Amino acid sequence: MIQTRNGFILAAFLVCVLLIAACGDGKPNKLQYQLESFQYTDQEGNPKTLSDLKGKVWVADFMFTHCTTVCPLLTANMAELQQELKDAGIEAELVSFSVDPENDHPEAIKTYMSKFSDDLTNWHGLTGYSFDDIQSYGRNNFKMAIQKDTASGQVIHGTSFFLVDQTGTVVTSYDGQEPPFDKIKKDIKALKR
Repeated sequence: MIQTRNGFILAAFLVCVLLIAACGDGKPNKLQYQLESFQYTDQEGNPKTLSDLKGKVWVADFMFTHCTTVCPLLTANMAELQQELKDAGIEAELVSFSVDPENDHPEAIKTYMSKFSDDLTNWHGLTGYSFDDIQSYGRNNFKMAIQKDTASGQVIHGTSFFLVDQTGTVVTSYDGQEPPFDKIKKDIKALKR
């Protein structure tokens, strides 16, 4: 009788542990990269800092305006994400870091982004730093390599979209060339709960 009772208690305990683990809060937390503070310039020529984004959920990517390979696709996908979020009534900021700050002054970024969206109120194209600064920031904060290709004049960089929570922590990443829009929306909603 005691063995059966102890077995039942153990089984009930294990079921409870499994249920608690399965329920979780559903929030993405795969990466946990805490971002260092920054003060850059957006496409309007205004300062944009990490502090400005505190308390907000945001999606980041890296691009440059005269890119001849992946950037037009990444930027089109960010514009599509912006529209999907708007249609779903989900508030989030979008941040595109230029990896070619020597050429991407605010006006160039604004012109470039405006080809993809007519609403840049929640989408910030950042510049106002040196190439070495963004190379270091990408490597140290997003674990992403950024390298100049001297043969082509292009900049080689990653193609991920990064989800950043309200504390400035990168919590997960997605393929920016084929973004899982529904998953991104679900993850943003989970962070906002």
